[in-house]
Amino acid sequence: MTDILANLAIGFGEALSLTNLAFCLIGVLVGTLVGVLPGIGPLATVAMLLPITFALQPVTALIMLSGIYYGAQYGGSTTAILVNLPGEASSVVTCLDGYQMARRGRAGAALAVAALGSFFAGTVATVLIVTVAEPMTELALRFGPAEYFSLMVFGLIGAVVLASGSVVNALAMIVVGLLLGLIGIDVNSGAQRYTFGIPNLSDGISFVTIALGLFGIGDIVLNLERGTDRSILATRLGGLWLTRAEARQAAAPVVRGTLIGSMLGVLPGGGAVLSAFAAYTAEKKLARDPTRFGHGAIEGVAAPEAANNAGAQTSFIPMLTLGIPSNALMALMIGALIMHGIQPGPQVLSSQPTLFWGLIASMWIGNLMLLVINLPLIGIWVALLKVPYRLLYTAILVFSAIGVYSIGNSVIDVFLTAVFGLLGYFFLKVGAEPAPLLLGFVLGPMMEENLRRAMLISGGDPMTFVERPISLGLLLAAAGLLALALLPKLRRARAEAFKEA
Repeated sequence: MTDILANLAIGFGEALSLTNLAFCLIGVLVGTLVGVLPGIGPLATVAMLLPITFALQPVTALIMLSGIYYGAQYGGSTTAILVNLPGEASSVVTCLDGYQMARRGRAGAALAVAALGSFFAGTVATVLIVTVAEPMTELALRFGPAEYFSLMVFGLIGAVVLASGSVVNALAMIVVGLLLGLIGIDVNSGAQRYTFGIPNLSDGISFVTIALGLFGIGDIVLNLERGTDRSILATRLGGLWLTRAEARQAAAPVVRGTLIGSMLGVLPGGGAVLSAFAAYTAEKKLARDPTRFGHGAIEGVAAPEAANNAGAQTSFIPMLTLGIPSNALMALMIGALIMHGIQPGPQVLSSQPTLFWGLIASMWIGNLMLLVINLPLIGIWVALLKVPYRLLYTAILVFSAIGVYSIGNSVIDVFLTAVFGLLGYFFLKVGAEPAPLLLGFVLGPMMEENLRRAMLISGGDPMTFVERPISLGLLLAAAGLLALALLPKLRRARAEAFKEA
């Protein structure tokens, strides 16, 4: 307990500096904004802002980027409730009951329970991160190259199983990402691989180029094609206070949603979206009268909103303690660390304690900021919903091009971003989610490094991966996950679940 308090003192000392407080506020405000505005998600926003973080200290950059992530979970509920249009993917299920509450004149209550539930969930998730951080880091320090390779295989298979759409498509995206990660100079031989004689590719493809193309430009093109209907609800918000009956109905779902989100957020491929859907499904099954759901049940707002915030924050656990991204946005966070010269992994806790604990402390501060500023600013967020998307995307494209060019002063990077933007649009059109590609791209070089190191230590014997108990357990778990995902019955149930979500 003493160590935890000492670590928190380090964290709050760092997070409460004026610079970090200012960027935490900027992060949660930007996150709320991109959550409110449909068509601009946290993935694309973080990718666009990565070049800006070069001018910041690593801890300040991570505090701002993480604020965007969990801030978007708050903002997404606003459009889900008022416009019946999820500003962020994790708010899809909030539309089902939140909008119906708004139509009955209880929009204020729906927004209040979303904000309070998210704050409670964020607080619990932060405490959980503090509790498990050191034990998981100590465990990770015992891992050798074979264990790390098997852990990454398990993580990629988990991302495949939990990704929306076809399992085959998700596997294909993983493979494409792994292949793209091989482009550049082989660290062992010094030879160039798959550069096709292009000097700009000798250092590999920029992480920002791929992320911004797939999740920024690809989403923009798709949103321009299908358009959005932003007819804002004409009824008044009503009071922002819950009635006693509503508070009693919402309390248990908030707690259950927090627990579900906290557990699912840690899993590979998990995070806010899966957590919100699972929490809504659980509440519907536990309800005495399931027919209320979809017609304005406050439990249908409380549980998923608590779950998506808890899932968003606990997804930081494997990234901070193991150096393994649990979802695409955590891959971006790892990219930000690498760009600042910090190798993600368990050694970060000992080598960068102020960064580690400062980021964790900032999560609670950011959630408190969101609770204080979000409800009073609802009028402003509603006004911003009236801004036409055609005016937003031009500014987004210009700033994206400037950001990509500023990293390496290379026009080739700008063209590559446009190419990956078209690829991202194509993938989305054919139902292939691009998030596994980014995970494969980030984990590919790490997997190759650990594979080669393990083979070198074992004298070239591949049995080292099955002779070590932890490595064998992880590989068996990965194989079991993949086998389950490919079973016809489970595959149909999985497809129906994502369709309903």
